[in-house]
Amino acid sequence: MEEIIQIFSNANLNWITICAAISGILYIILAAKENVWCWLAASISVCLYMYINYDLGYYSQAVLQIFYLFMAIYGYVMWNKLDPERIKEWSAKKHLFIIFIGAIITFIIGFILTEYVEDSEQPILDSLTTVFSVFASYMVAKKVLGNWLYWIVIDSLIIYLYYIQGEFILALQFLVYIIIAVYGYFSWIQRMKTND
Repeated sequence: MEEIIQIFSNANLNWITICAAISGILYIILAAKENVWCWLAASISVCLYMYINYDLGYYSQAVLQIFYLFMAIYGYVMWNKLDPERIKEWSAKKHLFIIFIGAIITFIIGFILTEYVEDSEQPILDSLTTVFSVFASYMVAKKVLGNWLYWIVIDSLIIYLYYIQGEFILALQFLVYIIIAVYGYFSWIQRMKTND
């Protein structure tokens, strides 16, 4: 127990981190419930995470937040349509294609960060989580069930990235994200059955 207290007493805890964590958790909970207000919470969260990740040297993650901001707008529009999207599944073939393309893009961005950005932290892992976060975000906006499985893997890797930087509060937040993603996955399965 003392080790846990020591970890949190050494954590880089500030109001930006706390607000980012709260708005990020709120986003995922609302998304799991298919509540359109998730996109407002997402907008607040991504603006704060843009600053946090830039400050930590995770430049791919910082740039990703700009994409997330556009996805929040896109998601809000898509979820507010008169004929709203229904939860759907993609084929295994489509997911394998995404994983293949994502791996190629990951190594290209990772190479660029390794060779040309001197203070980039964990460039391959940073790139991997960034690239697949783009795909998963699009899947959330389009209400693709598999998005939750992508997020579980992505968030697990992000926990490691924050942990090695000593950002234990952020690592804990992404653990909470994983728990909510599991809930979101099963909740969306239930909603799919109800809508059929």
